[in-house]
Amino acid sequence: MKQFRNLMSLAVFLSTFYFGFSQADSTQQPSNIQQYTPSKLIGKGQWDIKWFNNLYTQNESTFTEGKEPRQTFFTSTLEVFTGVGNNKRWNIGTILEFRSNVVSGRDALDVFQFDGETGTARSGLTSFAPTVKFVPVRALNNFSIQSSFFIPLVDNESEDGVFLDQKSYIWQNRFFYDYTFAGNKWQLFTELNTELSFGDKEESFANNSLNLTPGVFLSYFPSSKFTILALAQHSQRLDLGNDFKQNFTAVGGGVKYQLTRALNLEVLYTNFVRGDNTGLGETFNIGLRAIF
Repeated sequence: MKQFRNLMSLAVFLSTFYFGFSQADSTQQPSNIQQYTPSKLIGKGQWDIKWFNNLYTQNESTFTEGKEPRQTFFTSTLEVFTGVGNNKRWNIGTILEFRSNVVSGRDALDVFQFDGETGTARSGLTSFAPTVKFVPVRALNNFSIQSSFFIPLVDNESEDGVFLDQKSYIWQNRFFYDYTFAGNKWQLFTELNTELSFGDKEESFANNSLNLTPGVFLSYFPSSKFTILALAQHSQRLDLGNDFKQNFTAVGGGVKYQLTRALNLEVLYTNFVRGDNTGLGETFNIGLRAIF
């Protein structure tokens, strides 16, 4: 964990270092990190490719008291979208998810060994999702909906005591809205993520449930190429017949930096501060996004 924290700190330092050389650009056209929040769609013929990596690790939960053997869950997500039509109101694409998990007290960075050790590790491509993104109201181009249908690729959620991913068909709808304050220094982004999981009740803990996750992100732009942000999210799983309820609240922050005209870097940290029927861990996230 110490090594991973050091890597995250280095990424933040480098972003801040680059920012020191970008002050002269603050009067130029807005960068992609200012213009293309998740609310905004790209135009016809453009491409939006995002590679986002999330490492969640925990050694305590609400199921027991005190410390537990460490469990770590790594998710690497690739999102590819392209614009269709001439009015930036429709995007189509796909989402791929790869996971690597280790349990039984193994070190957090062991998720990158992909060794598949029986009883302590599993990894593999776990789901894909055809996706459409659209602006439902022409006059509100900062409000959009992203609708995805996730198809599971795992045979079993858990094998030899190691969980990999949900064996659920998931209909996910994400509602995005952003607002930029006068002066272009502050930006508020909000999201409501809804996930309807369905399938055989015996095959997944999440089947026949609805997960609602609202989130708020506040960003400050010292320059057009650099932003510092704070975030808060809450997730509530509603029982629709599977006899399992769950909720948690997480807070965190991070930075984004526009590396080139097309490519930007994102580094985030979150901490699970409370919950029911859940782990109480933390996440370390790093992503790259290209728009061209």
